[in-house]
Amino acid sequence: MQTPPEIIRVHARRVACDGSGHGIPAALGHPRVFLEIDEHGYVDCGYCDRRFVLDGGPADTPELVNLPDISSGASL
Repeated sequence: MQTPPEIIRVHARRVACDGSGHGIPAALGHPRVFLEIDEHGYVDCGYCDRRFVLDGGPADTPELVNLPDISSGASL
């Protein structure tokens, strides 16, 4: 399994991702998508593979990088 390129901890279950930030200009990102964090406590962006983790949620552990990809809030 490949490690996600970036992990972002958030306080809300609904997040938006456009691929920009951390030195990447918005023009080089991707279309803005809205993602919903489900009962697993995290979701991966289908475009850029950023992982959004609910702060204090069930996935907010050191083993976070070993969890399987969950795109767009899909259940396992």
